[in-house]
Order: sequence, then structure tokens, then C-alpha cells
Amino acid sequence: MNLILIALLVLGITGLAAALLLYLIAQKFKVEEDPRIDLVQEVLPGANCGGCGFAGCRALAEACVKATSLDGLLCPVGGAPTMEKVGAILGMEAVAADPKVAVVRCNGVCEARPRTSEYDGVRSCRIEHSLYVGETACPFGCLGCGDCVAACQFGALSMDPKTGLPVVDEEKCTACGKCVKACPRNIIELRKKGPKGRRMVVECVNKDKGAAARKACLNACIGCAKCQKECTFDAITVENNVAYIDPEKCRLCRKCEAVCPTGAIHAVNFPPRPAKPAEPKESTGTPSTPIEKTVEKKEEQA
Repeated sequence: MNLILIALLVLGITGLAAALLLYLIAQKFKVEEDPRIDLVQEVLPGANCGGCGFAGCRALAEACVKATSLDGLLCPVGGAPTMEKVGAILGMEAVAADPKVAVVRCNGVCEARPRTSEYDGVRSCRIEHSLYVGETACPFGCLGCGDCVAACQFGALSMDPKTGLPVVDEEKCTACGKCVKACPRNIIELRKKGPKGRRMVVECVNKDKGAAARKACLNACIGCAKCQKECTFDAITVENNVAYIDPEKCRLCRKCEAVCPTGAIHAVNFPPRPAKPAEPKESTGTPSTPIEKTVEKKEEQA
């Protein structure tokens, strides 16, 4: 019995000594945190989506506190109102950033991109992409499994059953970038919403040459560069057989849309174009000569 008590006593003393040692080490090497980090974290939405470029809201709060300016720091979920609160806590001015939205750069609807095979595996774009070209002949287009929809925490994405393509709800989209990371074919990008939400987008990322791209999808960009030649603002470049519109340079004139032979360029959130005036009907009678008109006028006066 005495041996048991001695063993317990030794273990207890050892445990207390170890706890005391750990406490002393923790006190010596502890890092003092700025209390403002907790204050900033409280005003952040807590989505931990990573759209700000940091691991989560706590990491963004730490970055804001350590920074000398809020330039380049933005919470895409909370937007400008949240950053204004952060600026008030830190005594800094929050610079307003242009709102962004996710854009799907694929217009390979079912009618334009018919199926050439049937995928019978796990419904995942990433898995299907790693296995083969997909159910259509386009190796660059949307696979339609909905990985982007599953990645969105805000319900801003849904799959259109008619087109087989993802649709972005601009009112719900926070531009967190989760869908961009989830897409294995990089057809989703974050772009500035533009004035009144209007923007010009080449809805294609097919890098094949014209004939091959057109064969895979009727709506594909064929790299003909007609849009590039038409643009007077140098906003369009054609690289790797596909056109791209720079939102910083684009002036929304829509001339490129009119000259695109495949309809790959789309004007988003623009009002419908006005109807063209009807052409005047050709007269069935014999046109009068100037002399005949003068005679007719004199007869009317008489």
C-alpha cells in the first residue's frame, strides 16, 4: 500500500513540476497580440472563404492591423461597408474598390456542342477532367458537373438544365473566388462588374485553331481577330487562337460584338438594341422628272 501511495505522490509532484515548467516557458516566449485584431475580426463576416487572399477572416484581421494602409486589402463578402468599419477601428481610410463578379467564359450550350460520349463516373468536373476530354469534343469547355456550384457558399451559382452551363446570380455573388479555384478548366474568372453592371466578355477559352474549335463548338472563338481590328481602344488581344477583352480598356461600344462571326462575344446587362427602321417601299409608278414636277406644280396653282 505504501508503494502505491509513493508512486502516486511521485507522479503528482512530477506533473506539478512539468505544469510549472510549461507555464514559465509559455510566459517567457508568449507573443503579445494586438487587441484590435479581435475588434476587426468581429466586424468581418466570418465566412472564411479566402476571397481576400488570406487563409481566413482572422488572417485578414491580422493583416489589416499590421498594415499602414488598407490599400489592396478587401473583404469581398462584406465589401465597402465592412472595410469602412475596419478603417474606423484602425483609424485608416478605406479605399473603395470596384465591385467584381464571377464570369463564366463558356457558351457551349447543348445545341452548339453536342455530346460525343457519356461519362458514367463520379459527378465531379475535376475527376472527369483528369480522365479524358469530356462528354463533348471540346477539351476546354465546361464539363457541367457543378463543382463550382458546390464550392459557392452563398448560393450564387446554379446549373441551367437547358444549356448545361453554370449561371451566376450577380446579386448573391461576393467575388470570393471559390468557384474560380474549383473549375479545373479555368473558364470562370472574376471581372469588374462595370458601369451599371455592363461588360463585354468573350465567352470562350478554346485555344484550338479556328477549324478545330468550330468543329467542337459552333459558338467557339476561332481567333479570326476581326474584333481586335474593329476595336479602336486596343482593348482586345488575340493569343493562342482566342480573343480576350481587357475590362480596363474596354469602352463598351459593342462594335466587337457586331463583327464576331460566331457570336462568341457577349454584351452583358445591356438594354436591347433599337429596332432598325423599316426600309422605304419602292414606288411602282414611273418616277417624275424635274420638268414634269414643275408642270404639275403650275397646274395645281392654276
